Amino acid sequence: MSIQLLIEAYVALTLGALSVVGIFSELRRRRFGPAHPEDRVFRCTKCGYVYTDDADVDRSRCAQCGKLNEPIAF
Repeated sequence: MSIQLLIEAYVALTLGALSVVGIFSELRRRRFGPAHPEDRVFRCTKCGYVYTDDADVDRSRCAQCGKLNEPIAF
């Protein structure tokens, strides 16, 4: 075995091991991390304030002016 082949094998194995560790850590983070809640986006028809509220809310009160608003349909 030549020196060049040994160095290439060492670099390839090191990069492969780092890639595997990175992939597994990302999968673990996604599995155990907090889930993003499904929120609805609202825009106040009176003052134009954009805000979010829970997904189970059909109408939400604006935090700026207090008007009830319907969610934005994208």
